[in-house]
Amino acid sequence: MVGVPIMCFAIYWSLWSYFLLFSLILVLAMVEFYRPIKLQGAAPLRFWGICSGLLLYSLTFLYLQGRIVIQMLYILIPVIALIYLIQLYRRADPTPFASIAYTILGIIYISIPFTLLHLLAFLQGFYSYRIVLGILFILWVNDIGAYLVGLGLGKHLLFERISSRKSWEGSLGGACMALLISYGVAHYCTILCLWKWLGIAGITAVAGTYGDLVASLFKRSMNLKDSGSIIPGHGGFLDRFDSFLMAIPCILAFIKMIP
Repeated sequence: MVGVPIMCFAIYWSLWSYFLLFSLILVLAMVEFYRPIKLQGAAPLRFWGICSGLLLYSLTFLYLQGRIVIQMLYILIPVIALIYLIQLYRRADPTPFASIAYTILGIIYISIPFTLLHLLAFLQGFYSYRIVLGILFILWVNDIGAYLVGLGLGKHLLFERISSRKSWEGSLGGACMALLISYGVAHYCTILCLWKWLGIAGITAVAGTYGDLVASLFKRSMNLKDSGSIIPGHGGFLDRFDSFLMAIPCILAFIKMIP
């Protein structure tokens, strides 16, 4: 819980502290993603994957600030294409295309959602910490509500094959709490109207839950209980941001598609 006020302060303090905060989380989440894959026999290009993901994140941030032209983003094409070329010279890898696939998956699964967060943060053409905090508050309340309601009332498993803890009751409880907190967020951040914040809460309840399930599927396939142990009592960064990874792209699509 100590991390929450630190995150809120960094997001509020300046756009650069926001940038550094999420770049650090991005790198640590990608490390947690690649580590168990290597232990399972594949050999993703961890360093190159993390550098490519961080480059995508950083260039998008600089472009939205107006510090670079959009053409600079094209540098990502040869950088990511080099993954294939580097793999050609790795003689010891028995599963070269699995390694390529996992390397690119790390960029898609983790770096792209963090990059899309910039588009929400700069929704009006300038950095707005209120939008970022509002979305995070809804995500956190949804997760906490789902956990507490599921702990007390959960009887019907939501997806037994993937998770033995997620329940329909917990998911509905989290959704109700997310909708309630969205009313307060709408008064705090008037950049978006009330019905859009309610829509964000509804999307978060659905996409966030699926994001949690997808992360559980990944951990189950890797024979892991938690993605990491860097956060005492809470697992790793992938465990804390699993709902974020699925919810952010869906929230952005909703805001951009609905005038």
